[in-house]
Amino acid sequence: MSFQDKVQHKAEEAKGAAKDKVGDMTDDERLQAEGESEKSSANVKQAGDKVKDAAGKAKDALS
Repeated sequence: MSFQDKVQHKAEEAKGAAKDKVGDMTDDERLQAEGESEKSSANVKQAGDKVKDAAGKAKDALS
């Protein structure tokens, strides 16, 4: 997994967290839900990054 993808996924998580927080502070349930959704999506992408990294390391270890 490229460093750029990891940074992008982390930025998506931060953006979602910000939307969630602003939605919470302003009682905007739609914005809060959108932020939570973006955070969840970014977390799934980050988990995929970790799996791909681990698979690459395992492949390298076997070579």
